[in-house]
Amino acid sequence: MRRFSAEYLEHTRRGMWADGREALADLDLPGRRRVLDAGCGTGELTRVLDAETPPDATVIGVDADPELLRIAREETGLPYVAGDATRLPLPDDAVDLAVCQALLINLPDPTAAVREFARVSSELVAAIEPDNADVTVSSSVASEERLEREAREAYLRGVDTDVALGDRVREAFSAAGLEEVRTRRYVHEKRIAAPYAEPALTAAARKASGAGLADHREELIAATSEREYDDLRRRWREMGREVVGEIEAGEYERVERVPFDVTVGRMA
Repeated sequence: MRRFSAEYLEHTRRGMWADGREALADLDLPGRRRVLDAGCGTGELTRVLDAETPPDATVIGVDADPELLRIAREETGLPYVAGDATRLPLPDDAVDLAVCQALLINLPDPTAAVREFARVSSELVAAIEPDNADVTVSSSVASEERLEREAREAYLRGVDTDVALGDRVREAFSAAGLEEVRTRRYVHEKRIAAPYAEPALTAAARKASGAGLADHREELIAATSEREYDDLRRRWREMGREVVGEIEAGEYERVERVPFDVTVGRMA
């Protein structure tokens, strides 16, 4: 299973549930009593589940990374348990909903995790998974869109898990014996425009330093070469300096659209 820093998770999931909670409608959260957030990371989805379920409901987060769990506990005060998504530390039928966010795309065997979710859930299993192959970026800096696409295509070739599962999530659900499987697609839109918030300024600084590619250096080199990675990083830094310049002039605008699928299945 791939691991991520708290900073990376915060960046990729920032604002996702601020105005997009209609995407969780099929989870019937008002009717839930015991909910599991598998691969919870720093607890972004766990907090939403806790807010949308009844006051007497129990929401538990499970993750294999103790540092992410430490941050989650500090920020939410909710119950979190250390454990692997394919070997959950819960008995059979422990919850009535087992859900994950951006977890299956980072597992070598997504179906094994879905089977484990089905073991611990008595009613419903759900997965919220991005389709990284369909991400689009538009920017007032002309080179940003081109470089983002180049880096994303190389990352997709170099990563060792299927980060664009798409319909294969439904296949995993069916293979795990779940019934009434359905999927709805949503688009999470991230907009940057003046006046610029602190996260936008931080992202621009990371582009200008080349640090923005460091999270995926291993995957990018696997798909290309170290020389090509260094060349991409050089061009990325040039683009980042253009971004900083436009921010200073109050002219920078960027829109990133990340499609994600919410797949739900019921226990037989």
